[in-house]
Amino acid sequence: MGDILLALSIPALTFAGGIHAACECWWRRRYPTPPSPYTRDAARLAELELLTRAEDIVDRSYASLGHLYVSPPGMRPPAGTVASGRP
Repeated sequence: MGDILLALSIPALTFAGGIHAACECWWRRRYPTPPSPYTRDAARLAELELLTRAEDIVDRSYASLGHLYVSPPGMRPPAGTVASGRP
């Protein structure tokens, strides 16, 4: 008797799995899931937020350390070298 139940359980489980898959497919067609947060729009918005944060960090850094980059009046920056164009 145990062998018969084991032999019949395989087709029964296969049939139940098929019914479950069909019902799940029907359910997903009727009630689709919301779009994934990992879409191009979400990536673009995250990139813009990151850019805004980086600009804020640079602006605050320049506001606190900007006086180090200002040359005193009358000082000229050193002249750069001019390439002659010859190798």
